[in-house]
Amino acid sequence: MRVPAWARGEPAGASSPARIDLASGNPDPELLPDALRALRGGGYRPALYGAPSVDRDLAAWTRAQFAPDLSADGFPVLVTHGAVDATERLLNAYLTRGDAVAVEDPCFLASIGTLRLNGLRTVAVPVGREGMRPQALRAALESGVRAVVCTPRAHNPTGVSITRERAAELASVLAAYPQVLVIEDDHFWAVSSAPYHRITPPQVSRWALVRSVSKFLGPDLRLALVATDEESAQRLQTRLNTGTTWVSRLLQHTVYRLLSDPQVHELTARARDAYAERASLLLAELAERGIGRPSGYRPDGLNVWVPLGTEGRPVADALARRGWAVQPGHLFAAGAGGSQEIRVTTATLTMQQAREFTDDLAAVLHARPA
Repeated sequence: MRVPAWARGEPAGASSPARIDLASGNPDPELLPDALRALRGGGYRPALYGAPSVDRDLAAWTRAQFAPDLSADGFPVLVTHGAVDATERLLNAYLTRGDAVAVEDPCFLASIGTLRLNGLRTVAVPVGREGMRPQALRAALESGVRAVVCTPRAHNPTGVSITRERAAELASVLAAYPQVLVIEDDHFWAVSSAPYHRITPPQVSRWALVRSVSKFLGPDLRLALVATDEESAQRLQTRLNTGTTWVSRLLQHTVYRLLSDPQVHELTARARDAYAERASLLLAELAERGIGRPSGYRPDGLNVWVPLGTEGRPVADALARRGWAVQPGHLFAAGAGGSQEIRVTTATLTMQQAREFTDDLAAVLHARPA
């Protein structure tokens, strides 16, 4: 039986023979640091069975970096094999098959796959220009969801980030449901152009802030830093203990050396500016052709969410025939129905590609019946 792309953790269309890949959601390889150089820097001591599961230096760095966002100095820090791994283990620590989870709609493709594979029910919470809609979240909580998974910035696929005002509204809603597990997947944190605004209020006793290193250190460094409450930390550690026991201490050492390297900080800053500029290239070309969102839409992240006014899947197919791979929006739908958007990865987009792509997109849309 062929395993679907979402179950393999791969974006649909990742193996497309299209000439130019605007579908993968990958960062620009030229903006990733040299992990082997960091590893060769020395200082690593082999970890043996029974050693602490989290590298001491990495834990200290994480606490110092996370403390201002959490308004706290003391909180457990764990390391998992990426953000999806952290989310899955945390959900399974509290939920059982058939339980409901509130997620953004549209939703990160891997999150949809994780919920399906674990037999969890998805309750879709629509996303607006400022993030999750508070009234929709309230309705989801009233329906009995046991967990909320939210992306505070650089939401995939839309690129929107939660504003300070919206975060306060969401926190006010969540405060009435203190036993609900709240997971904030801040996957793009180090290269985000938007500030982080926490949606988890003090009343919530089960929470986690998850920050992956994949988008700025490289997808092959399968590691996420997790800050959480004491009970959730114990449950998460138990699930690590019964499986992989710990994330490779060699990998953790490498990540710490990269995170504490000033040259990597400079590269990360260049990446942040480059990704914002490349998204702007596409937005400008779309606006010139009357395609897409009204002015004021400034996506953060590696992708641009393009509304079409028509079903996205046939448009994606037509673009593939012209040599462009993009993701049709229905793949990211957490609720029922189709989608009239496509997701375009702009991480490596050039000016010439932006012009040629939008010319082809305009031609495809013009050719479709009204």
